[in-house]
Amino acid sequence: MIVEYIQSALLIIAAFLVIVSAVGLLSLSKDTKNAVYGRIHIVGIFDIACIIAMIGLGQYLLAGIYFIIAPFTAHAIANAFYKSEDVENNAKLGEIEEDDVDDSNPFIVPKSKVQELENEDSEKLKTDDRFTISTLDIVEEE
Repeated sequence: MIVEYIQSALLIIAAFLVIVSAVGLLSLSKDTKNAVYGRIHIVGIFDIACIIAMIGLGQYLLAGIYFIIAPFTAHAIANAFYKSEDVENNAKLGEIEEDDVDDSNPFIVPKSKVQELENEDSEKLKTDDRFTISTLDIVEEE
């Protein structure tokens, strides 16, 4: 009997945390400085709510695994954003100069070369007549 009350209280707490974090996530504008990091912090509240809900439902092993894995994934997302797209905070991240390009690494390419390839591909798509789309009208006679 008491266990059911405790489980119900945990589920209510989890529901409250989900509502609070959903409001916070929706109210965070895209123009906010470091919005990605703010969203990751808000999603951390979702994670805690899920862990509390799993404990309330009696899924202790799953809650423990999620409690260990969730911070690692949040850190991986933040680290990937910082190293690849966060020009505002990462001083090392900037335009790659033509002199800095290493031909042995195919993943490091100057931005100008990427834009040039994208423009070249878009021009090919406009003038490429190898593929056509046709429609077939099927009329069922009764």
